[in-house]
Amino acid sequence: MAARRSATARRPGSSAGRHSSQAQESDAPLDVVVRIRALMPSLAPAEQRVARLAVSDPGRAARWTISEYAERAQTSGTTIIRFCRAIGLDGYPALRIALAATAGHGAAGTWRAVSGDIAPDDDVPTVVRKVGHADARAVEETIEQIDFAVLGQVVDALIGARRIDIYGVGASGLVALDLHQKLHRIGKIVYAWTDTHMALTSAAMLGPQDVVVGISYTGTTLDTIDPVRVAKANGALAIALTNHPRSALAGVADLVLTTAARETTFRTGAMTSRIAQFTVIDCVFALVAQRNFEETVDALERTYAAIGRRRTTGR
Repeated sequence: MAARRSATARRPGSSAGRHSSQAQESDAPLDVVVRIRALMPSLAPAEQRVARLAVSDPGRAARWTISEYAERAQTSGTTIIRFCRAIGLDGYPALRIALAATAGHGAAGTWRAVSGDIAPDDDVPTVVRKVGHADARAVEETIEQIDFAVLGQVVDALIGARRIDIYGVGASGLVALDLHQKLHRIGKIVYAWTDTHMALTSAAMLGPQDVVVGISYTGTTLDTIDPVRVAKANGALAIALTNHPRSALAGVADLVLTTAARETTFRTGAMTSRIAQFTVIDCVFALVAQRNFEETVDALERTYAAIGRRRTTGR
């Protein structure tokens, strides 16, 4: 219970958890494009036009004067300044520096510039490279922007929880099931719900000693938001995993972990988002397992032995 009390004491809302998340949001990240992409749904329409230009070609955008940028975005210099502040920068000079740094970082990386958009005439090697590039960048950018302080609080909460319920539908439901399987194998009392009615039923039975995890790329999926809201109303600590830190799901949660994935042709965000979510889930699991190292090793050995007889030794 000591661990649980420690985790509960840091519940954001009036605690350090959300403050830590907001503090990170106000600092410019290594790759400003990651932040712009994550915050784009929460921006005003004119600001979104500014954002799309920055995301599509940060190197070129960094060379524009504010008047040139405003003309290309069909907006005003005032809107661009407002956009800069919305993404946590002091003004337009800071935006130009951040965009130039992002462009330089990309040029120096191990991946050459590869668009994630798959064209009708792309051959097999090109499609494979584009998919591989999108997945690799989703993992890299997710790790770059993860908030370690919030991650630590999430681990504390999961370790101290009496019961953990996980909500997710669609591709996020696959991630919910993966987290369930990982935590269950090391002895946690955990359930994953991908059906809305079952999720709401479970949420109604939770209390202050419990933790819920809502997983949604957009953070706007009501099938995930509603159970999290019900569980929190009953006293459970709520954790969100989403690509958008200002989404409705993030607003409901006590602790927010974010991914960095982009949608391209064929809504491949549903692929890259899953890869990014799995990356965060693996980090969470590794940290929970590390904190209970001996018990984890023992549990994994016992579960491995239990299913070992189900493997064939011949051809």
